[in-house]
Amino acid sequence: MLRLTITALLSTALLAAMPVRAADAVRMNLGWATPAESDYGVLADKFKELAAAYSGGTIDVRLRCCGQIGTEDDAFKALQLGTVDGYIITQNNVAPHWPLMNLFVLPYIFRDKAHLAAVAEGPVGDEIRRMIQEETGVHLLTFGAPAYRDVFNSRHAINGMADMSGLKLRVPNNRVMIATFRAFGAEPVPLAWSDTPTALQTGTIDGGDNGTTVIKDMKFHEFADHLTILEHFTSVSPLFASRRFMGRLSDDQRAAVLRAAEEAGRHQAAVMAQATDDVRAWLAADGGMAMTAPDRAPFIAAAETVQAEFAAEAEPRFQALLTQIRAVGTE
Repeated sequence: MLRLTITALLSTALLAAMPVRAADAVRMNLGWATPAESDYGVLADKFKELAAAYSGGTIDVRLRCCGQIGTEDDAFKALQLGTVDGYIITQNNVAPHWPLMNLFVLPYIFRDKAHLAAVAEGPVGDEIRRMIQEETGVHLLTFGAPAYRDVFNSRHAINGMADMSGLKLRVPNNRVMIATFRAFGAEPVPLAWSDTPTALQTGTIDGGDNGTTVIKDMKFHEFADHLTILEHFTSVSPLFASRRFMGRLSDDQRAAVLRAAEEAGRHQAAVMAQATDDVRAWLAADGGMAMTAPDRAPFIAAAETVQAEFAAEAEPRFQALLTQIRAVGTE
């Protein structure tokens, strides 16, 4: 008995003297559909850097741009299956798998950048993360930076809602977007993206709305003299991780990943805000566009009727979240 006791004591002493084994290194393949130098790349690069730093080098994020590990259309399902570790997915491509994401498609769902940040980083954002994880098994690490659509047209400046009357503006074949431009007083023309440049050049449409960088890259400023800053639609592209990947992490590594994602999202927002300002300045100067920024209050009021219309068709949880989002910052 004495021998067993001594042996046990020696074993305990040896175990106590042994160094604690560091967390195992974990590799994460992070994909997105756009080029490496795109806005998604800004988020991914910063996340990779911070995840390594905060995990003591045990999180190795491998960047897979340009659809290398699958398309954005299929990415959410792949995350659910665990065949993809992480992916940055535009909100529109999340909604088919989790319909409540359609909230983010509504016009002026966010009053401004500060409102979006307060929603994403506050209790409502936490609730959305919890619901997605619980109902799909996928972890939303950060909502990422907002992108906004600007209106361009070839007829006249838009200084108020009355100036929208009669403008034939191209829209995707999306019910919310069509209803929004009707509420603004314009004539929405559902048109495939591939047909848009020719329609603008031939006068079939007077203009449309796109992200500011798209307007520059597509050279729409050569056919449309007027740029209007409305920021009526907000687009987010969250960074997601699979349950399988998150399950491979220690508690400290998981905390490192979440911290890295949160800070990378803020970094991306700052970079994109500056880039948007720079492109708008270029369009107004080198691009020769007359830029206006009308009072948004009438547009927001019209957008709220669209929000109400689509909320009336939606499930109670959609309506409840819409109410919560609207209330953020007004308390």
